[in-house]
Amino acid sequence: MNFTQRLRTIQRAKNSLLCVGLDTDSTKIPQSLHIHGEPLLEFNRRIIEATQDLVCAYKINLAFYENMGAHGWSTLQKTLGYIPEGIVTIGDAKRGDIGNTAEMYARSLLIAHRFGATTVNPFMGFDSVEPFIRNPEQGAFVLAVTSNPGARDFQYLKSGSRPLYEHIIRRVKSWNTKKNCGLVVGATRPGELRRIRRIVPDMPILIPGVGVQGGSLKSAVRYGCNSRGFLAIVNASRSVIYASTGEDFADAARESALALREEINRYRAAYFGRPH
Repeated sequence: MNFTQRLRTIQRAKNSLLCVGLDTDSTKIPQSLHIHGEPLLEFNRRIIEATQDLVCAYKINLAFYENMGAHGWSTLQKTLGYIPEGIVTIGDAKRGDIGNTAEMYARSLLIAHRFGATTVNPFMGFDSVEPFIRNPEQGAFVLAVTSNPGARDFQYLKSGSRPLYEHIIRRVKSWNTKKNCGLVVGATRPGELRRIRRIVPDMPILIPGVGVQGGSLKSAVRYGCNSRGFLAIVNASRSVIYASTGEDFADAARESALALREEINRYRAAYFGRPH
């Protein structure tokens, strides 16, 4: 089963397009957790236990773990161990380097840590992406249009009659021979998301930027899904994991995730009927 098929199967089984970002900042977790030997890991464990039946994926931004050195890498590995089978794990590392270096990055993320997918920067071309898409069962989400303000510095530069991001999308489409390529498109860019989905009707799209960053959940679902109401992965991080800073943080995270999943599914029903 290739990555796109697996994602669709999981989304159907879970009835969910929601991805929770475990971008955990040790300065923002409840103070009561610091009595534990590994407070960040304990926080992650409780968030996963509270939300695992509501999500199709967890996205882990490696920066929140790498900054802690060896302890951070250990926490990352143990966190992955708490995530059940049947949920996609996305290593949000945005790697992209010359071929032999990309090979090592891919081994780290896909073999050592066994992520189901990664995020990849395409700026250096195909040889910087190829190691991440070699195994058809593991996916790579290639940066296309990001949600940050600086996205316009380069991503919208015109090359011929098209913006740079569209050249990237069309090139990634040609790389997708194993059906395991996806794109990253920010929820803060609904017009671009709509255009991109028309270009790649059946490619997974990871959509960050809902919640704290202000992206429209309604537009993310309407323009991010394929014609059957699948293959959009709507990521929410801070709005879920920090829904409460008190002792009830896990319960609050569940309530936030449940509300998001239900809202996503209302929009799916409105625009696509019963997903099929």
